[in-house]
Amino acid sequence: QVQLVESGGGLVEAGGSLSLSCAASGDIFSINVMGWYRQAPGKQRELVADITTGGIINYADFVKGRFTISRDNAKNLVYLQMTSLEPEDTAVYYCNAVGRRLTGWGQFENWGQGTRVTVSE
Repeated sequence: QVQLVESGGGLVEAGGSLSLSCAASGDIFSINVMGWYRQAPGKQRELVADITTGGIINYADFVKGRFTISRDNAKNLVYLQMTSLEPEDTAVYYCNAVGRRLTGWGQFENWGQGTRVTVSE
């Protein structure tokens, strides 16, 4: 089994900053892509940003240079630094990892339980 655990959500005023962390553990040989998604009430889950093992990064257009994703490959950690937060950023943020298991060499895609981010006006 592969587990993802997020931390760092909370309540912040508009214009403020928050940092999210996600730790992956378990039956992991390698993780190709780690990323952050979010789901606001009544909306579909959407990609925020993801990063490959080699450091290739993909940001959603709405990030607009406000968020920074980073990764510690050795420790299977991924971070999301969020600045200039807006009320529209209010959502549950989910960590995602795609990789290969140590046991049986099978592929996996797993999600964390989510961490809530609330941005007040």
